[in-house]
Amino acid sequence: MLTTLRHSLSLLACLLVACSMDASAALAKGQRAPAIKAQGWLAGQPFPFELARALRDGPVVVYFFPAANTPGCNIEAALFSQAIGRFRARGASVIGVTAGNTGQLRGFSSDTKTCAGKFPVAGDEGARIATAYGAVIEGKPDVASRTSFLVARDGRIAAVHSDMNPSGHVKAMLAGVDALTAPAAGR
Repeated sequence: MLTTLRHSLSLLACLLVACSMDASAALAKGQRAPAIKAQGWLAGQPFPFELARALRDGPVVVYFFPAANTPGCNIEAALFSQAIGRFRARGASVIGVTAGNTGQLRGFSSDTKTCAGKFPVAGDEGARIATAYGAVIEGKPDVASRTSFLVARDGRIAAVHSDMNPSGHVKAMLAGVDALTAPAAGR
């Protein structure tokens, strides 16, 4: 029993270290966001996505996810889809980026159980964009971690949320947009 407990604690410690390494590798608030130019899909229609162009219209939530049509990623896409009106009301846009199952992004972008045609997703072959953002899974450099970034209009990271659990990303990014767009105190 003691050996099993030690083994369990050792595994837990390894997981905690891996999770903290994953989160600390991501770009931090205040850093300049790397450029993104990628093939995107919105409601099944292809288009070239460029972060610099999207920032002209307001802040952009760039959320990385491991792979289209997987349980956690489907949940996360559905949550962003359900909240897209709240992001738009605050002047922000959203794009999901993945290196996994990129051949399925056309359908994923329009599927009513995921994106529902409400926001775009982009392919990141080889996870080069995710790598530039420090949003890859430790030990799996070709797989994006579940990390969301709010990029302000000036091109700097305004908020970061890195957690493999998909449930907190929308809330964290909405809070980031609210903090970014809140009037400064005393004005």
